[in-house]
Amino acid sequence: MRLVHLADLHLGFRQYQRLTETGVNQREADVEGTIQRAAEQITALAPDVIVIGGDVFHTVRPSNPAILHAFRVLLEWRTQLPATKIVMVAGNHDAPRTSETGCILGLFREIGVHVADTAAEYFTFPEQSLAVLAVPDVPGIVRPPLVPPEGFRHRVLLMHGEVEGMLPAHMASPERAAIEIPVDDLHVSEWSYIALGHYHVYREVAPRTYYSGSLDYTSSNPWGELQEEREHRVPGKGFIEHDLETGAHQFHPVMPARALRDLVPIDATGMGAADLDAAIRARVDSAPGGIDQCVVRLTVHNAPRHIVRELDHTALREYRKRAMHLQLDTHRPTPIAHRVSGGAAVRRATLADVVADRLRERVLTTGIEREALVALGLEYLARAEQAAMAALPTPDA
Repeated sequence: MRLVHLADLHLGFRQYQRLTETGVNQREADVEGTIQRAAEQITALAPDVIVIGGDVFHTVRPSNPAILHAFRVLLEWRTQLPATKIVMVAGNHDAPRTSETGCILGLFREIGVHVADTAAEYFTFPEQSLAVLAVPDVPGIVRPPLVPPEGFRHRVLLMHGEVEGMLPAHMASPERAAIEIPVDDLHVSEWSYIALGHYHVYREVAPRTYYSGSLDYTSSNPWGELQEEREHRVPGKGFIEHDLETGAHQFHPVMPARALRDLVPIDATGMGAADLDAAIRARVDSAPGGIDQCVVRLTVHNAPRHIVRELDHTALREYRKRAMHLQLDTHRPTPIAHRVSGGAAVRRATLADVVADRLRERVLTTGIEREALVALGLEYLARAEQAAMAALPTPDA
């Protein structure tokens, strides 16, 4: 009894400003290509059941091309794999915020896909002695006890959500912390397999309990996903094949349509603009596989603002033309401690510290609230800094 588990397709995902020749966002087209390759791999495996752990679409109201692509993939499975059961839950990206708005996933019931989009549902398949409890991630849902029904040999829990303590800092959000699922609530020992969606990196939570991860880099922070994959030795994106009978388990990598390159960071301490230009050029030239048509990030630490302004922006524009997207993250030096005559270490004052101190010392006209004045001064300073950064040359300048 072979099961395939995938999640977080995020069809319709858009990022950056590049378009294809037909006017489609390039990253949207990339994601469609990746999902098509995954679909073909799954068709070749011909599993007995396919479970999809939510976030099929990136938005509640996906574009017509995104809907059409999902329809084609699912119809291909229904046609090529007529005996395969397909079960799908809605994720938080699929789920409308109001009950008056329907979920687009209901459309796929028309082609024989079993969909849980508004409430938890049991789907039972007596001929395979299989029961699937499908729990969507929708507002106001009353989550049932996560226990399987009696009388089935194979018992699968399919749900979208955060298992307590699993999400890294770059994905966690305070508003969703209240709906985290304690591991004990999963009743792991009672299920043949637990298929989870929401976390974008392949990860084992408990025995027979997995996040499959997303099929492409479809979050606002793909660099955090890359870091998670390195830390947990995950070979990129893909889906899971799990045999409910024997327990055999395999992660199938899927090659993303476009490579991501997170270049080795630069420490710009003591560098002038020409030195930093040379260091950037060296990183670009030595990037494994090159940067052409890739999504690229280069982080520069300890780069004063005036040095960043003096960089060779002609060269930067050329790098950006070669890459599909180049993200240059520059970080100013952190104020460091220095010694005063008494020997104690104190923090060097920032410009904001100086402004706040001067405003607190200033003689004020009667009726002016001092802390309100300090807050206003710091706000004006922040606006000035933002205006200065906005005046820096851009790739299109």
